[in-house]
Amino acid sequence: MSLKARINDEVKTAMRAGEAQRRDALRLLLAALQQREVDERKELGDAEVIAVIGQLIKQRREAIAQFEKGGRQDLARNERFELELLQAYMPQAMSDAEIEAAVAEAIAATGAKAPSDTGKVMGALKGKLAGRADMGKVSTLVKSKLSGS
Repeated sequence: MSLKARINDEVKTAMRAGEAQRRDALRLLLAALQQREVDERKELGDAEVIAVIGQLIKQRREAIAQFEKGGRQDLARNERFELELLQAYMPQAMSDAEIEAAVAEAIAATGAKAPSDTGKVMGALKGKLAGRADMGKVSTLVKSKLSGS
C-alpha cells in the first residue's frame, strides 16, 4: 500500500472514530499532496510524498516558534499535534553515528577538501538522507568536518 493510500485510509478511520482534529490535520496533508500533484501534473510516489511531509514538518516547527514567541500557546499546541502526526509518516530517523558515517563517505566520494566544497557534499547526501535526518544539522556537520580537515 502506498503512503498516500495509507493516509487516505487513516482519514476515513479518523472520521469514523469522530477524531476531528486528527481528521482535519490529515485532510491538510492530503490537500498539500494533491496540490503538488496538480502542480507537477503527475501522481506522487512515496519519496515525493515524504518530501512534501518534510516541508510541512518544517512549516509546523517554524509556526510553533512564532506562536510561542507571540504568546499563543493554544495555536502552538495545535501545531505540535500536527507536527507529531506528520512525523509518524516519516521514515525512521538515522542515528548520529549513521549520519557521521554517511557524511564521511560523501566527503571521500566527492573528494571535498575545503568548506567551499560543502555544496558538492550536500548534493551527494541529499538523496540519501532526505527525510531521515535534519539537513540543517547535516550541513553544520559537513562544514565542521571540512574546516577541520
